[in-house]
Amino acid sequence: MFANYLIGLREGLEASLVVCILVAYLVKTGRRDALRPVWIGIGVAVAVALGFGCALEFGSQELTFEAQEALGGTLSILAVGLVTWMVFWMRRTARHLKAELHGKLDAALQIGTGALVATAFLAVGREGLETALFVWASVRAAGDGSADPVIGAGLGLATAVLLGWLFYRGALRINLAKFFTWTGGMLVVVAAGVLAYGFHDLQEADWLPGLTDKAFDITGTIPPDSWYGTLLKGVFNFQPDPTVLQVTVWLLYLIPTLALFLAPVGFASGKGKVKGPDEQGSQPSKAPQA
Repeated sequence: MFANYLIGLREGLEASLVVCILVAYLVKTGRRDALRPVWIGIGVAVAVALGFGCALEFGSQELTFEAQEALGGTLSILAVGLVTWMVFWMRRTARHLKAELHGKLDAALQIGTGALVATAFLAVGREGLETALFVWASVRAAGDGSADPVIGAGLGLATAVLLGWLFYRGALRINLAKFFTWTGGMLVVVAAGVLAYGFHDLQEADWLPGLTDKAFDITGTIPPDSWYGTLLKGVFNFQPDPTVLQVTVWLLYLIPTLALFLAPVGFASGKGKVKGPDEQGSQPSKAPQA
């Protein structure tokens, strides 16, 4: 559950910050009339993300076992690629996100209502589709058949919405640089487990060899149905009897990716704290009232 809570929190907070920036800018510039198309675009983006998740879940049930494993493995690898790109992108560009969104919103205001809807949809939709895909892949990797992963993701999204509202009201102060660095690092660890399980799916689909070539087997020490086995599985997608290919892929992804992500760069320096979407420079400003 924790891994999916982290996914929902991280992706949801990014989307919440985008919404806060868009809404706060329109209110601050006296363009409340443009709020309705922005909210329409956000609503459509959420609906598309939910529809995409449902299509993944229910559409895959009609496939044969081999086709399900092939689809699951392929989409798991794609989800890891998207999440990896996302955490590096946010780490590099989050400091300039506000100015970038303001520029896009100014251009959309000049074009018309349709452009506002499209701007809001594209700004939020990417986060929603990434969240749906990665949560689905993570739920498949957990493989326990319970609703805990979905509940965890839902709680993470709810927390993100609450934090976004507090940012907008100016009631919360947090160092976003450190937040995204820590959560990004933990997501890389989660992604490593999803990636390894994705390759295991491809082995079960008979797309890759080595399904019976086990790297080790400690099921006697860490039973999969024990509370600690379930905890390790839910947080790190740990498998007590992985194949050699799974362990190899896990190491080849985790070590270099985590090293590059945690390497000191401009955004990782953690300079400055963000109070809310309307804070300018180092001086706090009063958040606009919606």
